[in-house]
Amino acid sequence: MPLFRLLLLLFSLTPSAVLALPANKPTPGYTRVAVETSVGTMVIAVDLKRAPRTSANFLTYVDDGRFDGVTFYRAARRKSNPKLGLIQGGIDTDLRRSLPPIRHEPTSQTGLRHLDATVSMARPNRPNSAAGNFFITVGATPNMDARGTYIGYAAFGHVVAGMDVVKKILAVPTCCGSGPMRGQMIVKPIRILRARRLDGRPTPSRAPKPWLLGLKRTAK
Repeated sequence: MPLFRLLLLLFSLTPSAVLALPANKPTPGYTRVAVETSVGTMVIAVDLKRAPRTSANFLTYVDDGRFDGVTFYRAARRKSNPKLGLIQGGIDTDLRRSLPPIRHEPTSQTGLRHLDATVSMARPNRPNSAAGNFFITVGATPNMDARGTYIGYAAFGHVVAGMDVVKKILAVPTCCGSGPMRGQMIVKPIRILRARRLDGRPTPSRAPKPWLLGLKRTAK
């Protein structure tokens, strides 16, 4: 990413993000990831100290290139305030890109909370099932936090630049879906062009990458 473009991203921060984490330099315990989409770029800081297992899983998907070419496919807006809600992206149901599911890290364990701009793992309705899908909140979403016997969702980082891009995705037309996702599927999914870490050295897995075989055949 060109330096000038990156500087513009890093200085377009919300006040809460500035207080939480300096976005213009590496911070011990955090790793920043630039997620370039077809409508702009956002920078995510994953919390390796408080949510090590979930953060490491996300970074493996990044370092393997498993998020390159996938989409943000869901925009869930609140009925009470359509400007608030969440967007969801990742591998969706493409099992060719999936790594094994990870053990759940509840917010009651990590101390993280689903505040504005929180990045968290999406999962089926059972524990220890999150893999390659994640969501980003617009506005605080405390009902995602663990409490009592409810395990909640595994928050593991937050957006430190590019929340305007997140809000742009939240506002796109939606339809279809079923159950709790009824009417929330993005009509024209927003493409994730690539995701790259900005701090540290990539550590890709040795797992097979079968989705690349299809891309190579298409290129021919």
